[in-house]
Amino acid sequence: MGKPDEQTTGPAEVDSGRRHFLKSAGYAAVATGAVAMGGLGAAAEAAADGRRPKKPAEKVVVPTEPIGSIPRPAHLIQANRDFAAGRITRRELDQHREQALRDTIERFIETGSPVITDGEQSKPSFATYPVAGLRLNPGGQVVPFADGHTRQLPLLTEGDFRYQAHGADYLRETRAVLKTIRSKAELPVKQAVIAPSMLSMFYPPLGIRGYSRAQFHEDLVNEAEADVRGSLDAGAHKVQMDFTEGRVSLKLDPDGGMLREFVSLNNEVLDRFTPEERQRIGVHTCPGGDQDSTHSADVDYARFLPRFFDLHAGNFYLQMASERDRRSVLALVREHIKPNQRVFVGVTDPITSRVETPEEVRDRVLEAAEFIPLGQLGTCDDCGFAPFADDKSTPRDTAFAKIRARVLGTRMAAERLGA
Repeated sequence: MGKPDEQTTGPAEVDSGRRHFLKSAGYAAVATGAVAMGGLGAAAEAAADGRRPKKPAEKVVVPTEPIGSIPRPAHLIQANRDFAAGRITRRELDQHREQALRDTIERFIETGSPVITDGEQSKPSFATYPVAGLRLNPGGQVVPFADGHTRQLPLLTEGDFRYQAHGADYLRETRAVLKTIRSKAELPVKQAVIAPSMLSMFYPPLGIRGYSRAQFHEDLVNEAEADVRGSLDAGAHKVQMDFTEGRVSLKLDPDGGMLREFVSLNNEVLDRFTPEERQRIGVHTCPGGDQDSTHSADVDYARFLPRFFDLHAGNFYLQMASERDRRSVLALVREHIKPNQRVFVGVTDPITSRVETPEEVRDRVLEAAEFIPLGQLGTCDDCGFAPFADDKSTPRDTAFAKIRARVLGTRMAAERLGA
């Protein structure tokens, strides 16, 4: 930005300008005169009048973060198709990805979001980026959604499992683009990675010749650790494991054996990190959010949450806005949350077209604060807005409008809680 022309302004104009700037930055109390600007200050004025100065209200901060994916722009969706069909080169595809990433970052900044992601613009999906490029069998587990459509997981066909891409690869690209947009002040960047429990479903039921399940398990744990650790080392504000398979596992195995195995596997990875590192690691769960439909919203949280909070992470991102009985779920959270865990409750629903108002978000945060201690409370969106690269059900404008509402509504709730 260029330097504005110097002008001579009077005290009233300066005060008005200060108020306008502070109000636009979200400091409503200052902008409305609750905090004096350029005068004696509230404490000094009270002392001069012989009154005991009021103790300033303690500032309440409720952190808010996105989950991960943002709908890809039409040009990138088409470029992915063209590349798969051999109509464009990898270099041309990368150009579309970079263009989409830059637009995503710029629009995140416009929302005022204190933490951003890459929107997963370069991932084929939230789950399959580690195996993209491997020779796969497409005939894995079929996951049905409530609207009738399905997604099918791939199966490995060969041993010595290694990730083909890591979260740190995407994070470095994001930070490189961000530096060109905000040269003086970088925003914190959150990196989403897939939980090893999801990838464990990629090992074929009949096995792989010369590569046992035990060998695969060892490789998977090592690779998942490297995925998380690499993102932390690359400067991620938080690293979030996506664990959408957790809730749906109770449909595949109602007795809960699969869920117990998933939690044990994920903890095997999490236990390789120090308690301090785990405070920068989180786990996200939701009932799916693909093409405006879910795969496990009918699974009662009462069956899932006790095991969910057994995960050895510091942060838990929980779909909540779309729950029919939020207060009952929040009561379960209060019952099972541990002292070293923070819960980010979903306050916007990515699979509905209606954009929540900031006031609706505020009220959902205040509701959650009735059950969760403020020091352990945060907000998020229920899910990513397009976990699969071909999902066109939610317009980008809608996604960013919901994010803006989450940011503003969370700020409004924090102000109310600190009043």
